[in-house]
Parts: sequence; C-alpha cells; structure tokens
Amino acid sequence: MSKNFPYKGKKVMNRKTEQFKQFQERISVHFQNEKLLYQAFTHSSYVNEHRKKPFEDNERLEFLGDAVLELTISKFLFTKYPAMSEGDLTKLRAGIVCEPSLVSLAHELAFGELVLLGKGEEMTGGRKRPALLADVFEAFIGALYLDQGLPSVEVFLEKYVIPKINDGAFSHVMDFKSQLQEFVQRDGKGALEYKIMLEKGPAHNREFEANVSLRGEILGVGRGRSKKEAEQHAAQEALEKLQKHHTKQ
Repeated sequence: MSKNFPYKGKKVMNRKTEQFKQFQERISVHFQNEKLLYQAFTHSSYVNEHRKKPFEDNERLEFLGDAVLELTISKFLFTKYPAMSEGDLTKLRAGIVCEPSLVSLAHELAFGELVLLGKGEEMTGGRKRPALLADVFEAFIGALYLDQGLPSVEVFLEKYVIPKINDGAFSHVMDFKSQLQEFVQRDGKGALEYKIMLEKGPAHNREFEANVSLRGEILGVGRGRSKKEAEQHAAQEALEKLQKHHTKQ
C-alpha cells in the first residue's frame, strides 16, 4: 500500500498510510486501486509543490464525481417520488448535492483530515474550506465509481446520504404541503386538515407533533422545531404513503 502513497519520508508515509487504511475500514469501502483513493484527496496545491513527482490532483475526479452524484441521486428521487414533477425533482436534487450538504457529509466522514495540501494552503486553513471539502467529496465519488462501478457508489450513498433524505433532512427545500394538496386535488378526494397534537419542551427548544388527515383518516404524522416544520414532515409522510398506493394501482 505504502509504495503508491504520494508522501516523502518514511514516518509521514506510514502515518498517512495508516490513516487511509483506517478510513477505508471505517466507511466499509476498500479500494482495489488505491492510487484513485489518494488522488481523490490530493489538492492541486500539493501537486504544485511537488512538480518533479508524477502526482495528479483531484480536479478531474471531481468533474466525474459531480456527474455520478447527480445521476445516482436523480435515480433515487425518480423512484422514491413517482408523482413529483420534474421541476420539484430538480429543486430537491439541487438541495441534496449543493455545497453546504456536501460539506456537511465531508465533515461527518472526516474527509478534511485526509486531504493532501500544499504548505501555503494548509497554513491558510484550506483543510476546513467549504469549497475544498465539497470538491473532495465529489472526487471521492468519482474515484469510487472508477474503482468499483455504480453499484458501489449507490451502496455508499444508501449508507450515508439516503437515510438523511428519508429522515426529511432536505424537507426545507421542498414544500410538501403544496405537493400533497395538489396530489389530493387531482383526484378530488376532499380537503386536508392539519392538527398540532403535541407541544413540549422549554421555550428555547420546543418540539411539535402534527398530523394531517383526509376525511377523518390520518395520513401522516410529523415532528419539528416549529409547527410549520412538523406539518411539512406530516405532509411528506402522507405524500409518500399516497404515492406508494397510487403506484400499486
């Protein structure tokens, strides 16, 4: 493993090699071509300071990873929300693959600790720079795709990204109440009713629980830090339930 690692000095090389080994164990992904893994974490500033060495930065992998990420997320959303319009699918995907979301994922997986930086970039805080971390995440996806194909990318996303979508982490991007209203009106099924069923916690940390019903039948339940957020989550659950039923018919 160490013979391909782009670091000079035995002690440094061994330490970084061990970091990457532990990283792969932690995320349950093991690269066949580890050069791709190293390249995904190699910033252009590092390459510029080692011009005599045949190192490659992660910019090309970032380009590829961006496309792979959009494809895999698009496929998931297309399947999960069969009644969602093209415009809403685009809006939701943009909220998932935007820089703040990718930075959050990079922080969660401690990508910043592994990035290979030039001394100048290191001194100016590059390891924590949002744009750099988002680029590294995309480069990692590109490297994983080249190393193991789309199925492995999907497995990785199912572990680290899809649960966040299912838990409503990106619900702020979507207006699920409007979508649910449109869905119900399309079939002329009646009027929706929202109710706040529970309110608890101190004033600075309130939690609300809401439900949404149709002709007396509760379709969804949601929780949130505000009444609006709780209602949005209730609408999201109801929409998913109705869409599944609609797909089976």
